[in-house]
Amino acid sequence: MTDKRIIAVLGATGAQGGGLADAILDDPGGAFAVRAVTRRASSDRARDLAERGAEVVEADLGDEGSLRRAFEGAHGAYVVTNYWEAMSAQVELAQAGNAARAARDAGLAHVIWSTLEDTRERLPVGVPHFDAKAEADRFFLDLGVPTTLLRTTFYWEAFLQGFAPRRGEDGRLVLSLPMGESPLAGIAAADIGRVALGIFERPELIGATVSIAGEHLTGEQMAAAFAELYGEPVDYRPPTHDQFRAFGIPAAAEIGNMFQFYTDAAEAFTGARDLSLVRELHPGLQTFRDWLGAHKDALQA
Repeated sequence: MTDKRIIAVLGATGAQGGGLADAILDDPGGAFAVRAVTRRASSDRARDLAERGAEVVEADLGDEGSLRRAFEGAHGAYVVTNYWEAMSAQVELAQAGNAARAARDAGLAHVIWSTLEDTRERLPVGVPHFDAKAEADRFFLDLGVPTTLLRTTFYWEAFLQGFAPRRGEDGRLVLSLPMGESPLAGIAAADIGRVALGIFERPELIGATVSIAGEHLTGEQMAAAFAELYGEPVDYRPPTHDQFRAFGIPAAAEIGNMFQFYTDAAEAFTGARDLSLVRELHPGLQTFRDWLGAHKDALQA
């Protein structure tokens, strides 16, 4: 038997939840144990977590009863939803409601809800994958669930999924983020989970909103970091938001609206993210150059 407190981690085989599961497993002398919650306990990632000492259980965000069973006997839970799977704000709201009620019924002592800002005051068309999460904050708060709201931001992993510099017709490498001259708050996905572990270690943060980032960098600064990585100049040529929304890529309008919010609300968005607090919660917080170095092979490929 162990006297460690159990953290039920939703999305334990994904980016954010996986980062938290890894952080707990990498700290065998720590206060917490991992209950990895996944829809498929037979997946390679789930089996890997089990081999490293995690308890793996199956549950589905669409099934409130399964969540209640997954939370039973746990000290806390990390709750994250994936808008991009169904591309539906209503589905995401329903999933968050299920998780909040299950957390209440299980009597959890500390929940971290992975959320974002509501964009609609600044951007009338809104950004559904932000706004649904912000709207769902009330489920946890109104039900009296002891919750820390963890506001995340742009993952640098997007540069592994089509946003990295590309060679233009003139032969030069070009970074094309629609951010104009505004800074972008970015973070390594794994660091979100590691910051979450720091929050679970600080019960005084129950009831608080913690907004996080690894660094705040302009497009020019990111292009300079890429230039160091590639050993050749990288130009920053930002398209407008309308130009980006017209690109023939999946969810171009949604992502274009996201970048417009990042740009229009840059001062408030980055200002809410106190990097010194984030580093206090996770002293190993990666800089953008750290992250680039760790993914050098993939980015150069």
